[in-house]
Amino acid sequence: MPAAQGTFPGRPARPAEGAAGRLSPTVNFALRIGFYCVLCLVCSALAAVACLLVNGGRTVKNMRIIRAVVRTFKYFFGLRFEVKGLENFKVEGPAIIVSNHQSVLDMMGLMEVLPDNCVQVGKKELMYMGSVGLIIYLGGVIFINRKSTSSAKMVMSEVAKTMVAENVKVWVYPEGTRNCTGDLLPFKKGAFHLAIQAQVPVIPVVYSSFTSFYNPKTKLFTSGKIKVEVLPPIETKGLTPDDVTDLTDRCFSTMRETLFRLSGRPSQAKDSS
Repeated sequence: MPAAQGTFPGRPARPAEGAAGRLSPTVNFALRIGFYCVLCLVCSALAAVACLLVNGGRTVKNMRIIRAVVRTFKYFFGLRFEVKGLENFKVEGPAIIVSNHQSVLDMMGLMEVLPDNCVQVGKKELMYMGSVGLIIYLGGVIFINRKSTSSAKMVMSEVAKTMVAENVKVWVYPEGTRNCTGDLLPFKKGAFHLAIQAQVPVIPVVYSSFTSFYNPKTKLFTSGKIKVEVLPPIETKGLTPDDVTDLTDRCFSTMRETLFRLSGRPSQAKDSS
C-alpha cells in the first residue's frame, strides 16, 4: 500500500513552499520592506486616532501609545531584542540620549527601550510622510531643518530650554544619517553642545549591527536578534563649550567599542581603543 503523501523527506514541495523557496533575495527584500511600509502607514493612522482621542493633540504622552503599537512589529518580522542597562535611564531630571542609527528598522529598536517623557529630534522631511508624519508630529518629535545650520542651532537652543523646563529626555542620532555598515560614522556635535548647554547627562544607547539579517545593498532581510545596551550616564555638570569635542570623542569611542562587542567583533573593539 502506498505511503501517505508527505511521510518521506523527498516528497515534492507544496506549491506555497516551492514559491517561497524560489523567491530571489531581491524579491524577498522588496516584499518585506513593502509590508513594513504598509504596516507603518496603517498603524500610524490608527494610532493617530487613539492619540487624538486620549490626549487631544501633540504631546510627549502620545509616545506611550505609539510605543505600545510599534512594539508589536517585531513579531511580524521575527526579530528578537536582548536588552541590558535599562536602569541607566533612571536619572533625575532631563538628559540627552544618543544612539547609533542604522536603518528604517531603527524605529522598532527605539520603541523597544524608549523611556517615558522622551522626545526625538528628527529631520523636517519626516513631517511629510503621510500618517507616519502625523503620528511623529503628535508624539512631540522636534523637527530640524538640516539644510540650514542657523535654523538647526536655533531649534537646539530652544530644545535646551524646553528640556529643562518640561523635564523631558531628548533622543538624538549623532551620526546624522542612517549607516548600515556595522561601524559608526563620525558624530556631529549638536547633541553634545545641547547637553553641555543644558548641563544634563548624556546616556549612550548602542544597538548591535543589523548586517547579519538586514542589508539593503545585498537585499538581505531575514529574522534575527538585536542586542541593545544602555550605557551609564556621562555627566556634563561643570563642562563648558570648550569640552564639546572631548565629550563627543569620548562618547564615540565608548559606543564604537560597545557596538563591536555586541556584534561579536571583539578584535575590532580592541583595535579601536
